[in-house]
Amino acid sequence: MIDKSNLLNDNQMREFIVNGYLIVKTDLSRKFHDAIYETTNTVFEKEGNPGNNLLPRIPEIQGVLEDPSVRGALTSLLGADFYLQPHRHPHINQPGSNGQNLHQDGGKRWTHRTRRLLVFYYPQDTPVELGPTGIVPGSHYFCTLEGAKSRDELPLSGDAGTVTVANYDLWHRAMPNRTDKPRYMMKFLSARMSEPDSPSWNSSRSDWLNGTPIGSPEHQAMFKHVWDWHHGKTSEHLQANGAPGDTTISELTARLHNSGESICLHTAYQLAALGARAIPDLVALLEEESQDIRRNVCYALSAIGAPAVSPLIDTLEAKNSWTRDSAAEVLGDMGLEAQDAVPALMRAAKDESDDVRSHAAEALGTTGQLSEAAAPALIAASQDAEESVRRNAVFALARLGPHAKSAVNALKNVFFDENRYVRGDAVHALHRIGTKEASDVLLQHLTLSRWCPLTTRESTH
Repeated sequence: MIDKSNLLNDNQMREFIVNGYLIVKTDLSRKFHDAIYETTNTVFEKEGNPGNNLLPRIPEIQGVLEDPSVRGALTSLLGADFYLQPHRHPHINQPGSNGQNLHQDGGKRWTHRTRRLLVFYYPQDTPVELGPTGIVPGSHYFCTLEGAKSRDELPLSGDAGTVTVANYDLWHRAMPNRTDKPRYMMKFLSARMSEPDSPSWNSSRSDWLNGTPIGSPEHQAMFKHVWDWHHGKTSEHLQANGAPGDTTISELTARLHNSGESICLHTAYQLAALGARAIPDLVALLEEESQDIRRNVCYALSAIGAPAVSPLIDTLEAKNSWTRDSAAEVLGDMGLEAQDAVPALMRAAKDESDDVRSHAAEALGTTGQLSEAAAPALIAASQDAEESVRRNAVFALARLGPHAKSAVNALKNVFFDENRYVRGDAVHALHRIGTKEASDVLLQHLTLSRWCPLTTRESTH
């Protein structure tokens, strides 16, 4: 059990929802971080970048991840059973580098809900001239370059030991390193495993507005939606206030075709506020080939929630694969509100389209995580020829946890999958299943595949 004093408070949660990042100070000593820096230097010079083997190669870094303030932040944002994913990477910013362009990491989803986080750890003092990570606060709501230009860039400068927790979709880059020293940043990925049913931070009040609103006035409905979702509130709490003035549904949907992304985001949540009245027009727009249009439609339908589930189930049978794909993605984003869609998503997991199968498998991990019903479809999907389907299926089985106990043999089989993350997520799935059979399979695999962090070119045995 984590000490509640290390959890975030309401104001910190509000700031994170608006800005997409939070800076955390660890309790570890300067001596600890200096030692990490020196070890990292040695590893890079003698062996190169350890990549995903960062933790076994420099196991002391686990102290950062176990720091009460870091765990408290991750628990607050992702729930108590958050998952430290198998991808982790030490980033080196070489002396004299020109830095990077602003970008988002791969695997962007059409969601505004907090299910994935980046964790940045700096083992050395990182002033601006050393080339820290630059971020654009609030840009995680955007999918286009408009996000990179939406606000001024903020350097994540700080003392040795600084940790930044960021929304996975935040626009960021390595800034130019104007010194003669390397800059290291250790990046980790964390994921939410259980859909929220109550606040996982030190919550004292449930309303979004607390005194002076923070963030852009036109996006308050979007922020409130994310805030309510973190509280476990469903669409029944959506305030159907309608569009402003005499604006019609057709006028609002027209804006999704021709406007900048910020306007489209605002419009999507205006449409969501209309509730069931907007659903037919929104579902019809899923036929559009434009990803920009369908993405904003998905935001609106996800915010509407339960009333849109049945029409979206029907849409899983649409002629166009991109329409079926969008329906699967938005149902997955709805999570437990779309539990009735599990049978239809199980059928969609056999769709002829790779994208549809992939998003259907992912959706079963959020919509079906309270029962065993989805397990057979996910077991089959874990053997799919398409890599993204297998990866999403195994990750979904991990989200099912104890409800996926029938998947033990299937998970054992994917220990030899050609994708390293399918293998890694299978380990966590077995851990979450937690039966004796699952634990035995997991222990045997980890015993036989143990990687020795002390074996190097200079010391082979």
